[in-house]
Amino acid sequence: MDALKALQPVLEAEGDKPSVQLLAGRAYFHSAQLNRAEQALTRVLELDPSDHYARFVLGRTLQRLGRLVEALGQLRMAWAMNPVPEYQDALSEVNARVRLQEG
Repeated sequence: MDALKALQPVLEAEGDKPSVQLLAGRAYFHSAQLNRAEQALTRVLELDPSDHYARFVLGRTLQRLGRLVEALGQLRMAWAMNPVPEYQDALSEVNARVRLQEG
């Protein structure tokens, strides 16, 4: 929550900057304010659709919200844009959970 308090004046002054929204999204994610994280990360992607890290964190946010199919889409895009092991691990995890649900 301290990060969010510190970030508040910047959000008010520069809320349309993708970097500011990304910081807010990460802070909301880490403080389990998942709906706010989703909103901030979605805003990042509206401003900069090529931000693979925002897609990754949005995917993890959607995963924690239980919206696995949506999470899978974001994680697939993040991994396609930047195939790093962290993205692949998250993608594999969500893929496995979706397969379990489908049964």
